[in-house]
Amino acid sequence: MRTIEWRNGAVFTLDQTKLPLETVTLEITTIDQMAEAIRSLRIRGAPLLGAAAAFALALKAYHAQAASSTALLSELEHTAKVIRSTRPTAVNLFWAVDRILSKAQDFSGNIDALKAFVVQEAQRIADEDAEANRAIGKNGAELIKDGDVVLTHCNAGELATVEYGTALGVIRAAVGQGKKIKVIATETRPLLQGARLTAYELKRDGIPVTLITDNMVGYVMHKGLVDCVVVGADRIVQDAVFNKIGTFTVAVLAKEHDVPFYVAAPKSTFDLQHKAADIVIEERNPLEVTSFGGRQVAANGVSVLNPAFDATPLKYVSAIICESRVYSKKDFAKFKTKDAM
Repeated sequence: MRTIEWRNGAVFTLDQTKLPLETVTLEITTIDQMAEAIRSLRIRGAPLLGAAAAFALALKAYHAQAASSTALLSELEHTAKVIRSTRPTAVNLFWAVDRILSKAQDFSGNIDALKAFVVQEAQRIADEDAEANRAIGKNGAELIKDGDVVLTHCNAGELATVEYGTALGVIRAAVGQGKKIKVIATETRPLLQGARLTAYELKRDGIPVTLITDNMVGYVMHKGLVDCVVVGADRIVQDAVFNKIGTFTVAVLAKEHDVPFYVAAPKSTFDLQHKAADIVIEERNPLEVTSFGGRQVAANGVSVLNPAFDATPLKYVSAIICESRVYSKKDFAKFKTKDAM
């Protein structure tokens, strides 16, 4: 199933804030609507954000009233600026708009060709993500043994991508090979992407899943209930993996208990020009922490820290699974060189 689709000048995608109790499809036709959907997490997940950002440029091109390609390029640059401002940490969003803008410079003087190219390139980005996820699943499934119990954090499934999923794609591929796999999913506070989305996806697909609170990870590992961890990523830099807040905690616990910790992500998530210290971690609304299910649970005026992501140093990562290959620990040193990919 495609999580996001382009249809005749509109973008259709699920409102992920409504799941699992309601299935609501968003029809997005303007840049402001797309930006709001990204900020509010109606659209979320690093690979999906890349496709959404690309389709934002496609919307601008498709509906543009610009008189020249130069004017349209200016409008596309402004659209890119709006989309870049929505969420600072997931690199796929920036990668997608930069890719389209870079190639769009070749269409000076022909506005119709430029409009068609932007729409087609956005669709290519979406199609490539779906293909990449299938390849990630195939590569990663080789690391999963028959009978394994896999722990995953947040949602790196079909809903976080154009199709199939990264971390959950690895699990789906292993199941497709006939392996009997069970999953432990963390709830993922404060917005419960694990409870609302990951458990929903796995239950829908008939893959056995047990939901736990985030503070139970140490317990299940100490009890020997976990064989490996597979998570997604929002940005992979020279020395760390950025993913949903709490991932670092899971990685430290996995290392302490000799549990392999795998990261599954497409190449569009790699940002090897930077180190962890260079990256801005998104801080979100304190109400996400002080409220639960729409009800206030904390005292008025209490101070809140609410980072959306954390950085897991590569020393805690057993392997990184992408569409072309699996990077093992011995490969990580190459992330500082030009031939890393």
